[in-house]
Amino acid sequence: MKPRLVILSRGPELYSTKRLYEEAEKCGWDVKILDPLSLTIVVDRDGGKIFNRGWPVECEAVIPRIGYSITRRGVAIVRQFERKGTIVLNKSKGITQSRDKLLACQLMSDSNIPVPVTAHVGSWKDTVRAVSRVGGTPCVIKSTEGTHGYGVFLAKSEQQARQLVYQMLERNMRPLVQEYIKESHGQDIRVLVVGGKVVAAMKRKANGSEFRSNFHLGGSVQKVEINEEEERIACLAASAMGLDLAGVDMLISSRGPLILEVNSSPGLEGIESSTGVNIAGEVTKYLDSIYQDITAEEDTGDIEAINKTKHETDVY
Repeated sequence: MKPRLVILSRGPELYSTKRLYEEAEKCGWDVKILDPLSLTIVVDRDGGKIFNRGWPVECEAVIPRIGYSITRRGVAIVRQFERKGTIVLNKSKGITQSRDKLLACQLMSDSNIPVPVTAHVGSWKDTVRAVSRVGGTPCVIKSTEGTHGYGVFLAKSEQQARQLVYQMLERNMRPLVQEYIKESHGQDIRVLVVGGKVVAAMKRKANGSEFRSNFHLGGSVQKVEINEEEERIACLAASAMGLDLAGVDMLISSRGPLILEVNSSPGLEGIESSTGVNIAGEVTKYLDSIYQDITAEEDTGDIEAINKTKHETDVY
C-alpha cells in the first residue's frame, strides 16, 4: 500500500502546492490536498482524531502550507497530527517561532546567529529612543507578524518612524524598529534549506524605487552561489527555528551576512525558475528518507519481537 501524504493548503492551485503534489506522487506517495480550515479536531481518551467533512483523516506524513492569516488554526491542526505520531514538515513549534519576528530574532541571537539590530516598541513615545538604538534613520519599521514584505516600511525620518509606529499600535499590531542595511538596499538572498542542507539560493532585487525585494512584490530573481559561511549561517537559522524546510532571507552587510527572516512556508516558484533546482523533489526525497528510516526501525522492532518470542518458546 502506498504511504499517504496530506498537504495542508488553502490553495490547491498555487504553484508550490501543485509542485509538492506532483513530486510526491512521482515518488510513490498517495497525496491529498486538504484545506486546514475544513478540518475538525476531536480530542478523546485515545488522544483524538482529525476529521474532514465527517471522515477521519489518516496518513503517514503531512506538509503544512499554513498562511499567516490562519496561523493559529493551522498550527492547532498540525499539532494534532504530531500527537498522532505523523511525520510533519514543518512542526507546529517551528511554524509558531518563525512567524513571530521578535521571537525569531531572540532565538537566533541566542544561537549566535547574526541579525540586524532590532528593537521592540511598546509605545509610540519610545520610537525615537528605539531609532537611536538601531543606528538612526533611515530605519525599517515592521510588524512582528507579516509575510511577502507586507507590513514592512522604510522610515527616512524620526517623524515618519513615529507615524508608522503609531499607526501600527492603533491597529493592534506589534511594531519593530530595525537597523537599515544601506549596502543591501533593495536586495537580499533567499536560501532554501531542506533537512539541514542548502539546496538552492537566489538573489532577489527590488523593482524600481521599492526597497523590499520580495518576488510577490514584483522583484526580480536570479541564481546566486553562496559561500560556506553563508551556508552555515542559513542552516543554523533553520535549525534555531526548528524547521526542516525553510526559506532563509539573508542580507549581505559590510560586517558579513545577517539573517533577516526565516520562512516556514517558502514559495517555490521564484527559486525553482531562477535556479533550475527541483526544490519540490528535494523536499519529497527528504520526506521519503524519514519515512523509510521509520519503516526500517519498525521492521527491525518486529523482527526483534519475533526472535524474543521464539527464544522464550525454545526455553520452555
